[in-house]
Amino acid sequence: MIVYDDSLVSHIEERLFEPDSWPDAGQAPGYAGGRGSTLFIEHGGQHWVLRHYHRGGLMSRWLDDQFPRFGVARSRPFREWDLLARLTKLNLPSPRPVAGRIVMRGLIYSADLITVRIPDVEPLSTRLARGPLNQAGWRRIGELVARFHAARVFHADLTAHNIQIDSAGHMYLVDFDRGRLMPGPGAWTQNNINRLLRSLRKVSQDGSIVFTDAEWQWLLAGYHAG
Repeated sequence: MIVYDDSLVSHIEERLFEPDSWPDAGQAPGYAGGRGSTLFIEHGGQHWVLRHYHRGGLMSRWLDDQFPRFGVARSRPFREWDLLARLTKLNLPSPRPVAGRIVMRGLIYSADLITVRIPDVEPLSTRLARGPLNQAGWRRIGELVARFHAARVFHADLTAHNIQIDSAGHMYLVDFDRGRLMPGPGAWTQNNINRLLRSLRKVSQDGSIVFTDAEWQWLLAGYHAG
């Protein structure tokens, strides 16, 4: 089953979701999935990101890319597609959804998602490895997170890899798998912030990235101002 935006693609084909259809596609850095499962593709002059869903954690040893069926509307790509469509309407800096697919086999399914590629961006982790951000840059990260929290958007994996930055310093959030709209303020906002802090500490633990309490305080200042 496939859901798609017919203003972006007039006729959807299953081959668009198949990696073998894109032998020259480059692998997208910093996106969830990994293992060659996220590709930069071009179709009809449009630049897209194709991502195949993989499991994380212990279950990935047995069901790497298979998920239990609990209804089409509750499938991971359809839920992410719907959330991204809402974020697009809210003008939040995130990928625009193109199409999502689930392939059902008995009580399980596999899944794929295509989104519009955000031009000229790289993961924050990659950007930091090239050199430190100034105070204004760290504040913009905090402001970015605040914008999504103000819109009641929970990001399930808020990390230095899923925050993306372009050459002009504009910030974006990607990978909204398992994300959702929340009913209101709550502990989830602090949990998001804590997740980001753990990620920044992890990518900087070998000393190749500058991240100290000063940078974190600049980020928090931007968050609270936002």
